[in-house]
Amino acid sequence: MNFSLTQIPDRYIKPRTSGITMVMDKGLSVEETKNFLSVAHPHVDLVKLGFGTSYVTPNLEEKLEVYRSYNMPVYFGGTLFEAFLIRNQFEDYISVCKNFGISYMEVSDGSITIPHSEKCGYIEKLTKHGTVLSEVGSKDAAHIIPPYKWIELMKAELDAGSTYVIAEAREAGNVGIYRGSGEVREGLVQEILTQIPGERILWEAPQKAQQLYFIELLGCNANLGNIAPSEVISLEAMRIGLRGDTFEMFLTKKETT
Repeated sequence: MNFSLTQIPDRYIKPRTSGITMVMDKGLSVEETKNFLSVAHPHVDLVKLGFGTSYVTPNLEEKLEVYRSYNMPVYFGGTLFEAFLIRNQFEDYISVCKNFGISYMEVSDGSITIPHSEKCGYIEKLTKHGTVLSEVGSKDAAHIIPPYKWIELMKAELDAGSTYVIAEAREAGNVGIYRGSGEVREGLVQEILTQIPGERILWEAPQKAQQLYFIELLGCNANLGNIAPSEVISLEAMRIGLRGDTFEMFLTKKETT
């Protein structure tokens, strides 16, 4: 850090397995990627090339090389996995990941229906090729999954080999663990946490109020995802009590004499 302050909470040191920040890259150029990493790389743990953007991104290999130069893990969005799967191209997906040096993979079923045992089978197969993150929850706001089912699905996917289960919210943060307004479904989150370790869950939290909720609930080392590149520094400040929303959270009250 640039100077000394007392009463700053301890953030886990990179490479960390908890307290991670996952950024969603929805189409940064090569130069924008360089600029983004030049300031944000100490605070970013994973980058997701959102949805199927990697298919249409010019100079993809050059861009990935920029991420590699910072030892930054990158993975393709789950929608791309689903796009390969629905076209019966699962093996092609593995080949594409290998060809581009991608060792993190997301397994999701937010856009297509996959029998859950089959989804777990894909997770198990992909663990032979790298680190797997699997997403739980639907992108369809009308499809409400009860808490017990979230827990059941998350447990099964962790058992199948997922390193993290991602709690679905979409890029806007208005489905899955959130209501259409963006408000957290608090009962759902807290029930999930009675059965699933918080350090194994990556909470998609694109909105500031959502990030604040999880920092207040789980502390500065909450796993947060779908963060915009431009929001990384402000999120890190909020994590450690250097933003108005969390300013007093980590301060020790002084005794009066």
